[in-house]
Amino acid sequence: MTATANGFHAPWELKHGPASPLPREIELDRLREIVPLALAPEPEHSPAPAASQNGHHKEPVNYDTRRRVQAASLPVTEPVADAEGASDKEAYMAGVLAKFRMHLEERTRHHLGYPYNLEFDYGALSQLQGYSINNLGDPFIESNYGVHSRQFEVGVLDWFARLWEIEKDDYWGYITNCGTEGNLHGILLGREVLPNGILYASHESHYSVFKAARMYRMERVKVATLITGEIDCADLKTKLEANKDKPAIINVNIGTTVKGAVDDLDHVIETLKEVGYTEDRFYIHVDGALFGLMMPFVKKAPKVTFRKPIGSVSVSGHKFVGCPMPCGVQITRLRHIETLGRDVEYLASRDATIMGSRNGHAPLYLWYTLNRKGYRGFQKDVQKCLRNALLLQSRLKENRFGAMLNELSSTVVFERPPEEAFVRKWQLACQGPIAHAVVMPNVSVDTLEEFVEELVESRARAFPDGNIVVPCIAEQIGEGNCMCIKHSPLAE
Repeated sequence: MTATANGFHAPWELKHGPASPLPREIELDRLREIVPLALAPEPEHSPAPAASQNGHHKEPVNYDTRRRVQAASLPVTEPVADAEGASDKEAYMAGVLAKFRMHLEERTRHHLGYPYNLEFDYGALSQLQGYSINNLGDPFIESNYGVHSRQFEVGVLDWFARLWEIEKDDYWGYITNCGTEGNLHGILLGREVLPNGILYASHESHYSVFKAARMYRMERVKVATLITGEIDCADLKTKLEANKDKPAIINVNIGTTVKGAVDDLDHVIETLKEVGYTEDRFYIHVDGALFGLMMPFVKKAPKVTFRKPIGSVSVSGHKFVGCPMPCGVQITRLRHIETLGRDVEYLASRDATIMGSRNGHAPLYLWYTLNRKGYRGFQKDVQKCLRNALLLQSRLKENRFGAMLNELSSTVVFERPPEEAFVRKWQLACQGPIAHAVVMPNVSVDTLEEFVEELVESRARAFPDGNIVVPCIAEQIGEGNCMCIKHSPLAE
């Protein structure tokens, strides 16, 4: 290829006219400059703080949906007619993909803010990539489309049914395209079972829960949370009592988005009964996106089981399991799906899912991992994550960073780093004055040590005079976890 001041140009340009240069987004340093990374919180959440006297925080990023934030793109050009030009273009595209792979390798190495297990090896499944596998329709009813993986999908669903203690003949489920779809499906079932029900969800619930309320035009009530991020059952009780004339649809979190808090399912059920709700007047959807697969392998952890009066459970397959494509698992009681399903002659199946066509490759990846790891393998991964999360919290506090780690969680919450470049490098998820790191099976002790070391250096650059001012984040993580001069003797 011939290099120019603006980028790389393919040799076929000399014969076939100019082509757009390779976008600068492939250049890693430039990428970090042009692509902002931040969470888009619910309107009722506190925005990122404005710049303080010590310059610790910048103004929050405001996204205007009417304009495009992505600053660069990879152009699509028409194929070249002659053989030589086509060969040159193939070489050009191969170069672009090679650079992109290098970019992915670097981004994967510095990945701490989002709950994805990036440790996997699916080389054995590459032989199946040449097939259009589509599990459209009900996984338990084979349609006329024969290129499917339903036998693998049902095997995965049976595994999760055993995990959550529901008999084969009593459950229904499917492999979703993501965790959000699981929440959309579970809450839709709740609305179909209890058409006049009110959706109750904590402030710390995933944004997809509130999206479901908007999509389905449901009345919803936000419930306060404890400092840990766990639902405040006292506030839940007050709000249930104010609406006793209507059924309740409750979203219970097994690992909240920002703080990794686990709602007390037993306390929620007890609260419903105290207010006077019988089991036919409430529906509980359990959002277990990440920790729903971790909790069964933690001793003394609260149990998620269909032996309790819950209606549905969903988890993500691309998070703790480590599927390379977004997917999830949704399990519900068979009697509930009867309110939703509709026969479709065109499919020779039943429509009971949110999406029509469904990725038939995802069940293969899930089936493969579940068979390779099994219960013991997942238990080992869970222990590793919890142990390393404790290590990270300890190392942060040793270096005077406010940090919180909920029991049963691998999400470490700490003060937001002062440099946005550092936030982008490590792909941290931020909300207001706090950020978090999610310790997954692929995160090693060496990676955590490197992260803490660079975080200390980043803070030192923000305070060149050496007078480091530790921000107060007691409101977000509690006084006992805050390292500011007011709440920690170590800060004096």
